[in-house]
Amino acid sequence: MKKIFFVFLLTLIVSQPCYAIVSHGINYPDTLKAGTRDIVFNGAGIRTKAFLEMYAAALYLTQKQSNYVKIIEADEPMAIRLNILSHLINSKNFIENTSAGFERSTKGNTAPIQTRIDMVCAVFKDQIRKGDVFDLIYVPGVGTAIYHNGKLKSTIEGLDLKKALFGIWIIDKPWHGCEPLRRGMLGLK
Repeated sequence: MKKIFFVFLLTLIVSQPCYAIVSHGINYPDTLKAGTRDIVFNGAGIRTKAFLEMYAAALYLTQKQSNYVKIIEADEPMAIRLNILSHLINSKNFIENTSAGFERSTKGNTAPIQTRIDMVCAVFKDQIRKGDVFDLIYVPGVGTAIYHNGKLKSTIEGLDLKKALFGIWIIDKPWHGCEPLRRGMLGLK
């Protein structure tokens, strides 16, 4: 009987998807693919607004790192995974917040990359629902691929765009109330 139970338990464990990390109740894979490279989970946090959980964000890098300047400046594979947690997030407010994030991360100098910022925002024009997942995956020499629920929506070139995009979440002065999200993504909890 013990042998049958052990075989059943082993089968159950093997048949489950491999999520090595649970952060804030969200299951994250321990690695993602960025082109041909495996990148590793660095950390995750929750974006809250007025005590409501809006979305979770996880950062993936080639190796664990907590220095936001080095991460932003690095021309190496990396990714951010966004899990939408609230029905209050919609396309309109997500685009508005993304645009405002670009303003903050570029210190108001969006003009050199404005056309590509518009391309990023265009990805979010489709309906956004609670439970949706966005992957922003940067590959040097290729650009930032944006996936919505596993489907490639756009690839936007440029290290300068990647710096501004990733800076939205990890710059040193995030939006009011976003410091726990930033610290979580940088693995500084």
